[in-house]
Amino acid sequence: MNLEQKTDKFAEYINQSNNIVFFGGAGVSTESGIPDFRSSSGIYNKNEEYNTPPEVILSHTYFFENTEKFYDFYKSKMLYLNAKPNNAHKILAKLEKKNKLKAVITQNIDNLHQEAGSKNVIELHGTVKNNFCLDCRKKFDVNYIIERKNVPYCDNCGGIIKPDVVLYEEQLNYEAVNSAINYITKADMLIVGGTSLAVYPAAYYVSCFFSDNKNTNKKSVIINKTTTDYDKIFDISINEKIGEVLKKVYSELYVDN
Repeated sequence: MNLEQKTDKFAEYINQSNNIVFFGGAGVSTESGIPDFRSSSGIYNKNEEYNTPPEVILSHTYFFENTEKFYDFYKSKMLYLNAKPNNAHKILAKLEKKNKLKAVITQNIDNLHQEAGSKNVIELHGTVKNNFCLDCRKKFDVNYIIERKNVPYCDNCGGIIKPDVVLYEEQLNYEAVNSAINYITKADMLIVGGTSLAVYPAAYYVSCFFSDNKNTNKKSVIINKTTTDYDKIFDISINEKIGEVLKKVYSELYVDN
C-alpha cells in the first residue's frame, strides 16, 4: 500500500474501533522540539560536553553518588518547559473526547499529552513536572527545581529533592505497568507511535496485544520515522512523522479539526 492507501485504511480502522489504546515513545515529542535519545541527533549522540554516557548519568547510582553533576545534565538536557503539544498530542486528545481512544500509554516524561487535553495518560517513566523530597516526601513542582542552583533541597527538612522519573536501575511503577497491560490487552485497536520498540520492556507491552489470538478483529498500526523490527506484525506500518499522519487521518474522519 502507498501512503494514501495506508492513511485511508487507518481511518477506516479508527471508525470501526471503540476501544483504542495508544502506546508512544520519544518520537511523539520530537515535533515539539524535544530531542529523542538514540537517533543521530538525539541526546545520547549529542553529548560532547559530558565525559559520562547519559545512560550512566541518568541512573539511580549516579544520582546518589554525583547528585550535582546529575542535576547539571538533567536541567540542561531533560527539561524543555517551553515545548508545546504538537499535532500528535492534540489529535490523540481529540480521539479521547470522541470516546474512541481509551488510554495513552507513554514512555515520555514531558507531560505534553496532558497539556494537549488527554485525561487518561499512563506515564510509565514518570514526569518532570513532579518532584519530591527523599526524606519527608514533600512534593515540589518543576519550577522549584529550575530556580535552585546546583542541587535542589527541601525547604521543609533540607533533604535532597528527586525528580519523580524512573531512572536506570529503578523499577517501573507497579500500578502503571499493570494498568498499561490491562488497557493494551483489552483494546480492539493498538496504535504505536514514535518508538522503535527496541528497548525493553516496550516490545513486551505490544506483545500483550498480539497474544490474544482468539480476537481476529483487532487492528494495529505503527507509526515511526524509521522502520522497526516489528513492522511486519502490524496491520499497517507508516514511516512518516506521527503528527502529520494523525492529523491527516483525523481530517478524513471528522470536520472539527
